[in-house]
Amino acid sequence: GEIVCIAGIDGNGQTELIYGLSGLEKTTGGKIILCGKDITHLSVRKRSEAGMSHIPEDRHKHGLVLDDTLEDNIVLQRYREPQFQRWGFIRKDAVRSYAEKIIEQYDVRSGQGPVTIVRSMSGGNQQKAIIGREIDRDNPLLIAVQPTRGLDVGAIEYIHNQLVAQRDAGKAVLLVSLELDEVMNLADRILVMYEGKIVGELNPKQTNVQELGLYMSGAKRSTKGGAQA
Repeated sequence: GEIVCIAGIDGNGQTELIYGLSGLEKTTGGKIILCGKDITHLSVRKRSEAGMSHIPEDRHKHGLVLDDTLEDNIVLQRYREPQFQRWGFIRKDAVRSYAEKIIEQYDVRSGQGPVTIVRSMSGGNQQKAIIGREIDRDNPLLIAVQPTRGLDVGAIEYIHNQLVAQRDAGKAVLLVSLELDEVMNLADRILVMYEGKIVGELNPKQTNVQELGLYMSGAKRSTKGGAQA
């Protein structure tokens, strides 16, 4: 597996790139190929079913239904699967059992377990619930956008370990981060975005924060040129 990190100063096209990849916005050109399949024109749900997991930048807007229960949020993208429904009716026992498994496996702490209203949970535990939901789907691609923003040190370390574990399990991890330390510590390969283009591809073992900063500010660019995001 590999962790490829998109690095750059906020507002240089990272959000638009991920929206295009995930299907939240339509792309105006190019193709998106996942595991040999063209998913360019697929919906968000179909891309998910094709093998894409997504930890979004804004967990409240795109990751969770805040006034719903934890268990319902955990099966948000899977409730149509036969194990969770029969003849169009949700199998509550199956949902509860699966939610309890995710809660235990990913150390999601909440006041009332599976029936906790998500809005009442801490940011770190909301994020753990999303990460558990997305990783457990066992997709070949995991997109993680600023997954540790606003979290405490303990939650950050936990999430970093989960991303590395996915890489070690042979998965492709696309990480978007504004934190230089996070980029340098986690990435196997760094792609730098500036003004909507990839302006550099760096090996974290052969570069440093100073050089990375030059690429991010636009002061330095790869001679290979960049791809339009």
